[in-house]
Amino acid sequence: MTTTLTTFQLSLGRLRPWREGDEDALSRHASNRRIWNNVRDFFPYPYTPRDAHSWVRSNKSYQQPNNLAVEIDGQAVGNIGFTIKDDIYRYNAEIGYWLSEDYWGQGVMSEAVPIMTDYIFKNFQVNRIFACVLDGNLGSMRVLEIAGYRHEAIHRKAAVKNNQYLDEHIFSMLRSEFRVQNQ
Repeated sequence: MTTTLTTFQLSLGRLRPWREGDEDALSRHASNRRIWNNVRDFFPYPYTPRDAHSWVRSNKSYQQPNNLAVEIDGQAVGNIGFTIKDDIYRYNAEIGYWLSEDYWGQGVMSEAVPIMTDYIFKNFQVNRIFACVLDGNLGSMRVLEIAGYRHEAIHRKAAVKNNQYLDEHIFSMLRSEFRVQNQ
């Protein structure tokens, strides 16, 4: 698979592999406390040029990438990606995404999540894709619902963010549900 096959058009831009030259836009758009409040702590804040360089370097060379840049107006303004789990969860993939606040509410992720879901099911041996959303992130919950993901659980006070215990909402889609939805 070539990287041209992992480029997908969106109404406002496209999803494409990360590449050198994305670092400035990445550090500018990712260094936002409101984004950081809704993601895991390994996502740096502030997001420095060094963090951006490390991210791009670690993601630019895959033939079948598991992270794609969200590009709008020629700039990398977000990411959508997945991680395939291991051991007894080896047929599960966790999907995650973030987007520059400049583009919130414009339907970008509502378009991107179904595309990435399709990409995962078509190219990887996965039976279940799931997402973990921190309590209060209603926009992300809505994106997953629009994409056909099912709200399957609330892990009560399972996460800690900003020194507060938060509920974690689990959304999922099974391969069989995806097939039915896309007939």
